[in-house]
Amino acid sequence: MAGPVSRGRPPDALPVLTYVIRRLIAAAMLLIVVSMIVFTIFYVFPRWAGATPETLATRYVGRTATAETVHLAAQRLGFYDPIWVQYWNWFKAIFVGSTYDMGTSIEHCPAPCLGYSFQSKTPVWPDLLDRAPVTFSLAAGASIIWLLFGVTVGVVSAVRKGSLFDRAAMTVALAGISLPIYFTGLVSLAVFSYALGWTAPGGSYTPLTTNPAQWAYSLLLPWITLSFLFSATYARFTRAGMLETMNEDYIRTARAKGLPSRTVTLKHGLRGALTPIVTVFGLDLGLLLGGAVLTEKTFSLNGLGKYTVDAIGNQDLPRILGVTLLAAFFIVFSNLVVDLLYAVIDPRV
Repeated sequence: MAGPVSRGRPPDALPVLTYVIRRLIAAAMLLIVVSMIVFTIFYVFPRWAGATPETLATRYVGRTATAETVHLAAQRLGFYDPIWVQYWNWFKAIFVGSTYDMGTSIEHCPAPCLGYSFQSKTPVWPDLLDRAPVTFSLAAGASIIWLLFGVTVGVVSAVRKGSLFDRAAMTVALAGISLPIYFTGLVSLAVFSYALGWTAPGGSYTPLTTNPAQWAYSLLLPWITLSFLFSATYARFTRAGMLETMNEDYIRTARAKGLPSRTVTLKHGLRGALTPIVTVFGLDLGLLLGGAVLTEKTFSLNGLGKYTVDAIGNQDLPRILGVTLLAAFFIVFSNLVVDLLYAVIDPRV
């Protein structure tokens, strides 16, 4: 007589759950390490270079302030405290917020507090939330285009190795990698926006929730220009990976079994070549989410990239620190997603 049917967790659920938890813990620890490195770069390195609490405080009170005002500001901002105390206060503010005593006023930075800009008198986090939709829209649209075109061209080039299409595609890919974004962006604006009038001029952005069609139209040229650079890279990666994978023993076995050529290429060959593509895609998308600096500057888009450039020009340290930490979070999160996708793409993981 057959025994009772087990209603417990499937056999593979526990290893998968353990793998996910382990990766989540590693990602959290990595973010803490990144926060220490970022804090060290902006607060410890200047001390090693000879900066004093007073010179650090001048970034927040202005260079025309008196010596007494600068000294009081350095005391209120905690620049005389030990470095580990300053780091703990800065790290704690991310979760519980912080209050800054400026003498004449009390400035509150609610959680999550990634810094407070004393030049604009505003917390950094709301500014990042205001600029993030532009950068997210730019990264999302461009990534879809470069994945579709780059992977497709790479697969066709590998299947038709040495053909006219292969040579032409790799030539265009080499040109796409070589040309910088600020060159192709300006040329595209001059031709397609100002000469032909086919696309929206630079500096125009419509939120997705306001008008989806106008949102896509305003970002069409930045999407194409940015994806042209990445499509070239992904086409070369895909082609190299496909050429290596198609020579594996299991591919020859699949052909010997009589499977259709399309099935062998897409189901077996492309799946094996996707692992390095997913790795690079996670890094590229994380970097773009942190701010597509050159693209946003070229097309005058008020995203995180342009926000960073403006903060550097104004020497606004809290804004630079906040956007740096946010960009690091996106990169770590993208790598976490990539690690989890490995288990789906590559059964060996």
